[in-house]
Amino acid sequence: MAKRQIVKEGDPILRKKCRPVEKFDDRLAILLDDMAETMYSANGVGLAGPQVGMLRRVVVIDTGDHLYELVNPRIIDSAGSESGSEGCLSCPGEWGMVTRPKWVKVEAYDRHGNRFEVEGEDLLARAFCHELDHLEGVLFKDIATEMLEEDQ
Repeated sequence: MAKRQIVKEGDPILRKKCRPVEKFDDRLAILLDDMAETMYSANGVGLAGPQVGMLRRVVVIDTGDHLYELVNPRIIDSAGSESGSEGCLSCPGEWGMVTRPKWVKVEAYDRHGNRFEVEGEDLLARAFCHELDHLEGVLFKDIATEMLEEDQ
């Protein structure tokens, strides 16, 4: 595993839509491992492909209880709504209030190409939505209702 550099806001790769993963091979496994190591070393809860310079539909998330590796993820159901503060490893020191679904169901594939579904509430639902937005070239700041002071 290797720690990768996190792409910062202003790099055009963060504004591009990602391509689906078609090969479930060793290169994908290395990418997922590297993304997890990078996320953990930066004290983040999620990281998407474009944030490490890869325009692939891959996401890693860990809100404290489990590492989720999502390949070609998509939200297939959601419910409720809640507003909360969000930050991003690609926008260090910036925070904003964002309204997201309270609950989401995501369909994805694991590193071996096996399809699965996962549900999340509260912070996990927020993380799923935030990271999947990255795959579409959307940053939290684009949908924030207000930006907050740095000490949030």
